[in-house]
Amino acid sequence: MGLDMSGLALFTLFHVLLSIAGIVAGFVVLFGLWQGKSMGRWTTAFLFFTAATTFTGFLFPFKTITPALMVGTISTLLLVLAVVARYTFHMKGYWRSTYIVSALTAFYLNCFVFVVQAFMKVPALHLLAPNGNELPFALAQGAVLLFFLATGVWAIRRLRPAL
Repeated sequence: MGLDMSGLALFTLFHVLLSIAGIVAGFVVLFGLWQGKSMGRWTTAFLFFTAATTFTGFLFPFKTITPALMVGTISTLLLVLAVVARYTFHMKGYWRSTYIVSALTAFYLNCFVFVVQAFMKVPALHLLAPNGNELPFALAQGAVLLFFLATGVWAIRRLRPAL
């Protein structure tokens, strides 16, 4: 009578929980950026959970190269750049902008995939966009993109290094 889940279902749940943790931590870090704060441990949590989401994504049983694998590869490169900018160069000078752009883009990609998965898996959303190319899906993804673009521009302008 208990919950019977396959190994893949459990792994998927773990992957989703990592993703949600990364998104929650990402919003806390984003709030800190808006206030000009570093958010040390939250930043570490954001980078860790976003990287863990990305890396566990590579462990799913893919038979060919998929858009998910390409997003994961791009996210990995962005996360490496964000970690180097933050922890090696301590966001000094233009490394601050490098960190903001790479971290926010990795965060955006995590949110992008979250929206894709929501439209695929949540019945009410799936009814609105069963193929993923309908207007509700495009509007949702457009809103996410505009939010991150505006946030990135604002954060870079607010936190730009002194010349």
